[in-house]
Amino acid sequence: MGSLLLGFAIAHSGLAALRPWGEQRIGARLYRVLFALVSLPLAIVLIIYFINHRYDGGQLWQVQGTPGVQAVVWVLSAISFLFLYPATFNLLEIAAIQKPEVHLFETGIIRITRHPQMVGQVIWCIAHTLWIGTTFTLLTSVGLILHHLFAVWHGDRRMLARYGEAFEVAKVRTSVIPFLAILQGRQTIKWEEFLRPAYLGVIGFIWLLWWGHPFLGFAEKVISNK
Repeated sequence: MGSLLLGFAIAHSGLAALRPWGEQRIGARLYRVLFALVSLPLAIVLIIYFINHRYDGGQLWQVQGTPGVQAVVWVLSAISFLFLYPATFNLLEIAAIQKPEVHLFETGIIRITRHPQMVGQVIWCIAHTLWIGTTFTLLTSVGLILHHLFAVWHGDRRMLARYGEAFEVAKVRTSVIPFLAILQGRQTIKWEEFLRPAYLGVIGFIWLLWWGHPFLGFAEKVISNK
């Protein structure tokens, strides 16, 4: 699992770093397609491998029968997707239908944290490590968090290279730690900015995961019996 995580991190962050160079040579749309053709299969392999092996290794703790723990895990998981989802707001750009751009903005969830994907991933890892409690899941979570912490530095560095002083100004008005800039008076949250139809998609996705989780467990038992 460590090797898979390292391979994904090198490919994903490496291609992100090469984006300006690649877009100059093959164009923004084609480079986005190349990025997806490399990153998505690696991500799918990681997800499948994690699902199949999440209970491997030693059992560090077992809290699945503890009252209230399942509700906490579901709430944390739902919150994690609210932070992870903003990266998919520009779906037409992700699919390379529109020209992919690197956007500099500080509205919506960016007022809470400049790196919502990192925050969402950390929350997701905490929830699932708590629920599963195995050394395999702990290793996976540590690897994912380390990659996203690196992505915080890497992402800021790329934004600075592209936007220069404009990013420095936005950086002062935002924070990596959730709500820190708001608590320090550098930022003001505006809840109306969250009233976007796109958030209906993430709510539906959360519901779909909640509905489909029992089938995941059933399929796992069928495979193990075979």
